[in-house]
Amino acid sequence: MDLPFNGAISRYFRETAPKAVRKAIEKGGKDDILTASYPYDEEMKRKDYDAAMEALQVELVKMQSDIKSTGKRLVVIFEGRDAAGKGGTIKAVTENLNPRVATVVALSKPTDREAAQWYFQRYVDWFPAKGEVALYDRSWYNRAMIEHVFGFCTPEERVRFFRQVPEFENMIVDEGIIFLKIWLEVGRAEQLKRFLDRESDRLKHWKLSQIDVDGLAKWGDYSAAIDETMKKTSFKRAPWTVILSHGKKRARIAAIQTILAAVDYKERDLSAIGTPDARICGGPSLRPKD
Repeated sequence: MDLPFNGAISRYFRETAPKAVRKAIEKGGKDDILTASYPYDEEMKRKDYDAAMEALQVELVKMQSDIKSTGKRLVVIFEGRDAAGKGGTIKAVTENLNPRVATVVALSKPTDREAAQWYFQRYVDWFPAKGEVALYDRSWYNRAMIEHVFGFCTPEERVRFFRQVPEFENMIVDEGIIFLKIWLEVGRAEQLKRFLDRESDRLKHWKLSQIDVDGLAKWGDYSAAIDETMKKTSFKRAPWTVILSHGKKRARIAAIQTILAAVDYKERDLSAIGTPDARICGGPSLRPKD
């Protein structure tokens, strides 16, 4: 089987990855968590996950029905490091939702015309109408992190972004839209392990991009950009919820609990929703210091 990008990820693992990262991957078992600071040693058991998720899926359907009937609007942006589990978490959220109500927004590289517009414009185009939900798989925060790390924007454009984003998000909340910002965090060894899994699985090759490959050596640059962004953009009316996603199943549960807790919908069952695990879900201070 031909490996994507000529095997660049496995080559990085063999030749360039920090020794500690390589050692953690080599010693780790299939379900082992590779980040020492994570509060659990292993992935959540499937039967426990399924039991928790069954109740949460019922609540999501109830939430959707209420949003549609009352005209509420919900926007959730999912951000995080590459391979942190954004797509899988969004899939878990939308599994039983009506795609006419809940839209997944995953925008590709801007066209020439979009690049000539106000930066936030193409994201606003996908905002929900009354009775709808929009889930963003990456968002306008591309400018603060990815575009910055790879030099796709100028320093002046990034400064302007940080100046405009507080008022932009204030307008979202003022409009009456329920607005959530979720950050999924993953450790360096776990990230590389997931990339290696994708590289070796033909069905997952589509998940890999040149940005993923080039970003492997930019962990420190990403960390600095993330830290700065969290400090500058976790607003009182639009705070960041950080979820440690080293264990995908626990992260998905915490993300759904966070969404359900933010929406006041008919017949909401707080006991079925539960409380997000504070050991893996909280504010920006939960992010490990690299």
